Amino acid sequence: MAAVSENFGGAQLMRRAIRGSAWIMFGYAGSQALRLGANLIVTRLLFPEAFGLMALVTVFIVGLGMFSDVGIGPSISHSKRGDDPEFLNTAWTIQIIRGFALWAAACALAWPVSQFYGETALIWLLPAAALGLAVSGFDPTRIYSANRHLRMGAVTRLDLLAQAIGIGAMIGFALVLNSVAALVIGSVVGELARLVVMHAFLPGSRNRLRWEPAAARELLHFGKWIFASTICGFFSSQGDRAILGKILTISMLGIYNIGYFLASFPIQLGYAVTGRILIPVYRETAAAGSPEAHRKLRLMRFGLTGGLLCLVLLMAFVGGPLVGLLYDDRYITAGAVVVAVACIQIPMVIGMSYDQAALAAGDSRGFFLLSLVRATLQMSLMLAGAMWTGLPGALIGLGIAALLVHPLIVVLAVRHQIWDASHDLTFGLIGGGAGAVSIWFNWTALMSIG
Repeated sequence: MAAVSENFGGAQLMRRAIRGSAWIMFGYAGSQALRLGANLIVTRLLFPEAFGLMALVTVFIVGLGMFSDVGIGPSISHSKRGDDPEFLNTAWTIQIIRGFALWAAACALAWPVSQFYGETALIWLLPAAALGLAVSGFDPTRIYSANRHLRMGAVTRLDLLAQAIGIGAMIGFALVLNSVAALVIGSVVGELARLVVMHAFLPGSRNRLRWEPAAARELLHFGKWIFASTICGFFSSQGDRAILGKILTISMLGIYNIGYFLASFPIQLGYAVTGRILIPVYRETAAAGSPEAHRKLRLMRFGLTGGLLCLVLLMAFVGGPLVGLLYDDRYITAGAVVVAVACIQIPMVIGMSYDQAALAAGDSRGFFLLSLVRATLQMSLMLAGAMWTGLPGALIGLGIAALLVHPLIVVLAVRHQIWDASHDLTFGLIGGGAGAVSIWFNWTALMSIG
């Protein structure tokens, strides 16, 4: 760490980026620790079917959010008016309208979704969980302003506090109700807690309802491609559970969801860092235009990819023993899922530091086209694999899709003059070799999936 600080110490931007990244990593690690602790407690209080039902609820709640995302956060980070109160208040107003529209949409979807999956509980679970979307619409834009200026400390601390409150409520209701309702109540309480603590303790000006036509046009114009990209992002991030929910038993879906939760720790950490740090970094590096700034960006990319790849490979090797240590025998198959999902994520880690450059340059259309192709490949190959051999085939399809997407990421990176061939070759060889060894080492467990 001393060497990293020394390399970046001369640049204010990179100091802020490293400090912001450290806060994001701390916050994400704390968040995952809280989730894991809650998971270990609640899996002993509830049953695998409860986690399968909650996985389906999460698919549609996340899907509604992503299908209506107009990119308010990236717009505030990107726009020259990102600190203008009129712009921020218009963004807040749009966010509130969106929140109530999402809750209404969840109510409308509840019955047909319950019929499709044959689970009558979804009729009330979906509208109840969607209350969290309405609540989050009132979150202050000060959260996005902190991201814009790489000031992550206060947001991270308050996020962890709100999450702890929500988890406490979830565990308490699980003890009393012994029902999947506890998971839904905990998620809504967490959103309420986040709203309260962010408004009460996050520094900055208060939002007011406001509609400035010029600001609304800018937000919606930039956001139209973000909107399309997040629809694709839904299929990339949640499509597996939407498909497997129809193919697997609800109990097996719950076991898959636990395995995915453990395996996805590194990749979700990476997305948290790149999504909040790299837009400001790319924007200011392009403005500086100096070879020194680009050299430090390259070092930052190497450090980010190397750290995340180490975490992914760790999960690929210890997934089985980790599940055996943390969970009872009902969830033992989740260990093989951890190994498989971790190996699938190796090419994703190598390419994840490139695409935010498109958003930093205002190329939301290019970002969308990449997202569209990624989602199409993942969904089509996963569905084909699932129809072929069930869960094992679905995982193989996801792995092939991850490999096919990387050349397209390279094309986008070349267009924005940030591709680093030595970076990709170095980590491709390391990740590919270690991933192959992990598959060989865990072959017996992997053959038990499905």
